[in-house]
Amino acid sequence: MHNPDLLVGFDSADDGAVFRLRPDLAIIQTLDFFPPMLDDPYIFGQIAACNALSDIAAMGGNAILALNILAFPEDGDKAYLEALLAGGAAKVAEAGAVLAGGHSIVDATVKYGLSVTGIVAPNSVILNNKCKIGDRIILTKPLGVGIVAAAHAAGEAGKVAFDEAVRHMTALNCHAMNIAKKYSVSAATDVTGFGFLGHLNEMVANYSIIVDSGEIPLISEAYALAREFLVTAGGQKNRNSLSGEVEFHGVSAALQEILFDPQTSGGLLLSVGEAEAANLVAELAENGVNAAVVAHVAERQGKNIYVY
Repeated sequence: MHNPDLLVGFDSADDGAVFRLRPDLAIIQTLDFFPPMLDDPYIFGQIAACNALSDIAAMGGNAILALNILAFPEDGDKAYLEALLAGGAAKVAEAGAVLAGGHSIVDATVKYGLSVTGIVAPNSVILNNKCKIGDRIILTKPLGVGIVAAAHAAGEAGKVAFDEAVRHMTALNCHAMNIAKKYSVSAATDVTGFGFLGHLNEMVANYSIIVDSGEIPLISEAYALAREFLVTAGGQKNRNSLSGEVEFHGVSAALQEILFDPQTSGGLLLSVGEAEAANLVAELAENGVNAAVVAHVAERQGKNIYVY
């Protein structure tokens, strides 16, 4: 049954559900959880929380309330559990939200994340597919964390690259969005499991997006690892799912793999007017966010995305 107050729901591939409570107030609801991708439980808790909180930021909202989602072995290490939950709680607090409990189940493998509620004015919701012709698309974190994390687990990636990946995965996207909201952001999303190209594809409506691959920031070693075929199965799934939607021109196989690589707690993709893009990138840089203009929105062509 259709409810007119459900502003964003099943029929959208957006980052969260949006429900209007009154003319001037709506809530954004999201949840996300997954198994650890590294050994340190505190850092894993931080990353999982950042990943879940990011959906609220991507839609222009402010997180206010979070609940833990946890699967943990019955005989699991309680010190590990305490560190994991402490990491998540730290990022919820940094985002300005309240952690108010949660739910756990017994499972053979650890899984952790959050259900998050945010608030936003209904007329201030930022959707993911409302780009305007001529907009520049800004990426706020470098790509390659999936490849680097997987390679590090296999002993193939160095500590510098891994530490860089962790630093970006534990950075909250709400800080970048708080700056971006001072500009005319027409559309936004975050880069997570579908990779850069998968989430960029979700931004496409009745236009095409042209990517300048030479401007895309990368995690250290990511390109070298991809060139040595140290790639992820998730990246191959993303490539297959986008068959027919993306066309490459002079882009190396290694860089293609990075563009398909699933990201955990990746950056934001912000679609802003051409006149404002450079100023937004500069202000983000002043606040420690090394963002870059990586694409522009053009009149509709044959494909959704062209990568040069």
